[in-house]
Amino acid sequence: MVRIELLVIQPTPFCNIDCAYCYLPHRSSRTVVAERTLSNLFTQVFASGWVDSGVSVVWHAGEPLVLPVEFYRRAFEIIEQLRPAGLAIQHAFQTNGMLISGAWCEFFQEQQINVGVSVDGPKQFHDRNRLTRNGRGTFDRTMAGIKLLQKFGIPFHVISVLSPESMAAPREMFDFYVSEGIREVCFNVEESEGNHISRCFSNASIDRAFYRFLHEFWRLSCLYSGSISFIREVEHAIGQIVRPRGTPFYNQLVEPFAVTCMDCEGNISTFSPELLGLKHPDYGDFSVGNVNRGNLVEFISDPNLERMAKDIRAGVSMCRDTCEYFTVCGGGEPVNKLAENGTFVSTTTQYCRVTKMRTIDLVLAAIERVDERHLGTTGITDRRG
Repeated sequence: MVRIELLVIQPTPFCNIDCAYCYLPHRSSRTVVAERTLSNLFTQVFASGWVDSGVSVVWHAGEPLVLPVEFYRRAFEIIEQLRPAGLAIQHAFQTNGMLISGAWCEFFQEQQINVGVSVDGPKQFHDRNRLTRNGRGTFDRTMAGIKLLQKFGIPFHVISVLSPESMAAPREMFDFYVSEGIREVCFNVEESEGNHISRCFSNASIDRAFYRFLHEFWRLSCLYSGSISFIREVEHAIGQIVRPRGTPFYNQLVEPFAVTCMDCEGNISTFSPELLGLKHPDYGDFSVGNVNRGNLVEFISDPNLERMAKDIRAGVSMCRDTCEYFTVCGGGEPVNKLAENGTFVSTTTQYCRVTKMRTIDLVLAAIERVDERHLGTTGITDRRG
């Protein structure tokens, strides 16, 4: 049964900065999604029978704040007029933070929007990759946006893309977040996607470097209780490992339409959000239909979707048969398989080794240490030695 859990909407592909690791192909285009397109999307989503009690909507795939607050006020009005009674919608924005203003903060508060800000740590790490279009660093303006969020009391998290340099400096990264009052952090390792080839992933030992980084960062957050309240990688790994017996791991990235993405022209893609706008000789632009020329429920029979789904399922099956991490992964992320291995019909990627396997290893090691201490305090001998 198809279930939409996450809608990723591209209000515009345009971005006001030019990050060195960005994979988005059309970030200079100033096209803006039309009201008719938004109306068609949500009319079809709500009529599909593919949503339960709620759905999350993320405005992303460009810098969403380059459009004015008034654009989103109108967009939210359209969505609210179409929303069935009892269906909850949670909106989220992922932003580089440079355009945050008092008006934006008031809007975030009013609409109870989840806000994520992209900041890569201290200035020397952030300004290495996150640059304006004329090559200047963006750190100061990003931090000014964060300070405004804090002034207005708006909860937010940060996403930091780790480079080899920042990965080698866990204490410096930790001290930065604490000193700036940042409590919720998410780490992305610079990865290969689209036309971007990762510096990190070219290093065969990068998974060990990430393990050391996350181990020390987590240790510091435990040592200084209350400093960092949320580390996404650790929290997600714990949730994957500690779950009711017999409950299979659910991987929404391999289920058609669990993650549904729409670009500013109304084209729909699914599986990994990062596929939106990319091109491939076997799958074209990964589009499975357009809400202005068809209906969402009909896209389930699109030949391109069927081809992708078949190949993704084959890759998941290979993971199930060969990988000891499958029960806490569910078959990996299709976009990384395609980018690194050249096909969905494949298994392990460097992305998987670094961000999935090593994080699971770290949490399992911590659980084992807790078990050993518990066995020792109860007088039970651990027969492993």
